[in-house]
Amino acid sequence: MARPLKILSVAAEAHPFAKTGGLGDVCGALPLAHHRLGHDVRCVLPHYASVSTHGKATIQNTGRTLSIPVGISNPQAAIHLTHLQNKVPLYLIGNDFYFGRKGLYGEGGTDYPDNASRFVFFCRAALEWCKAIGFQPDIIHCHDWQAGLVPAYLKLVYQHDPFFKNTRTLFTIHNLGYQGNFDVSTLALAHLPAQAFHTQGLEFHGRFSFLKAGLVYSDLLTTVSKRYRQEILLAENGFHMEGVLQTRKDNLYGVLNGVDYEEWDPASDPWIAAPFDRDHLNGKAVCRKTLLEEMNLTVPQKKPVVSMVTRLSWQKGIDLVRDGFAQIMKENIGLVLLGVGDPAYEAFFAKQEKRYAGRFACKLAFDEGLAHRIIAGSDILLMPSVYEPCGLTQMYALRYGTVPVARSVGGLADTVKNFNPDTGRGTGFNFRRFELKYLLQSLRTASGLFANRTPWRRLIRNGMSQNLSWERAATEYIRLYRKALREP
Repeated sequence: MARPLKILSVAAEAHPFAKTGGLGDVCGALPLAHHRLGHDVRCVLPHYASVSTHGKATIQNTGRTLSIPVGISNPQAAIHLTHLQNKVPLYLIGNDFYFGRKGLYGEGGTDYPDNASRFVFFCRAALEWCKAIGFQPDIIHCHDWQAGLVPAYLKLVYQHDPFFKNTRTLFTIHNLGYQGNFDVSTLALAHLPAQAFHTQGLEFHGRFSFLKAGLVYSDLLTTVSKRYRQEILLAENGFHMEGVLQTRKDNLYGVLNGVDYEEWDPASDPWIAAPFDRDHLNGKAVCRKTLLEEMNLTVPQKKPVVSMVTRLSWQKGIDLVRDGFAQIMKENIGLVLLGVGDPAYEAFFAKQEKRYAGRFACKLAFDEGLAHRIIAGSDILLMPSVYEPCGLTQMYALRYGTVPVARSVGGLADTVKNFNPDTGRGTGFNFRRFELKYLLQSLRTASGLFANRTPWRRLIRNGMSQNLSWERAATEYIRLYRKALREP
């Protein structure tokens, strides 16, 4: 029997302590899944001012501090300890100058100007903390650009350190569009060798790139769906990194994210009005009725309630919805939107809520409980993304018997299969081209089927029967960790 692995997860987010999107969900759930499989897992996270206790989680001061070289200074890292669900140790790397701020990466839609030094500090501190407590990881799993310097440090600074002699790295690309590209002066901030600043190293179009550091220096690479792995090798979706990825494609894998079925379970969800499962769907009707009351909407019984729970950004296809809003509302559906993001989008939807009072409701906020109630109470989820590395919302929707209408890209293509009424197979409705007429066509098809009770129930049950658990994804990651450890 293979021995348990020692795994360190390095990420800028981990639900419930810090989250702006899917990255936080993944980094809060995957370590727990590995713990359940019997592995020794630890996590490190910046100690943001907004980190809050969750449930019975407490935050303890370890009393330990580390001196971390950043440029010409040596700021102190104060280490606190908490746990994911009282099971997985999560170490908080603290420094009030870097992390004692309102936001994670910026405020008011603008990034903090010193994000480079903030995450240089975080990456170096994560490795120094391992040495301080004597935790020698077999694998360091690094997530997105904020953790991209960890593999670079191991290959360029700690390459002769016996402590990390047997440590390997796996870097996960959650969204290639976020790269952490900064001025070349970041090289000196990070105390990385000048000879590493070249086109096969840290240099990216004359700038210093955290993401490229992860892509070049990690032992293995993954992204969060099989389709997205294919897409990012092409210029259309490569964000100018496709050349780097092509050179590493033999070490690039697609692992579809999972769903935390303890948190997202309609049979036991404390946020929703009534429980239900695939064999007992009456509770879903109660959830719909309650949602309409909460959002002050009136929708005919034979018309679907359509929802969007999303970041309001161009990536999520909001332009398509904005430009076709009047035509979408002509379908006589109810529409609920929950999300925050671009101020121009927020202003547009606030204006439409007044225009379509009683048929369209939006809440421009991040509200975890309302997200659960919307997904449970709506009939259709709309996800017209420009690109979607994985997407978690459609997975939550499938679990809750809410039918996705989605653009067939990335993880949406892997999880939403067109429903065929003749065979009874499929989990939703998808469209390929980013054009309003195709979105409307799929929405009309779904809306038309909604009035037909028997095939609609079959479609709902198909979605609720999918195995999108984290155990599936976690097992695949363990296989890749062991592969990295076997290779020289």
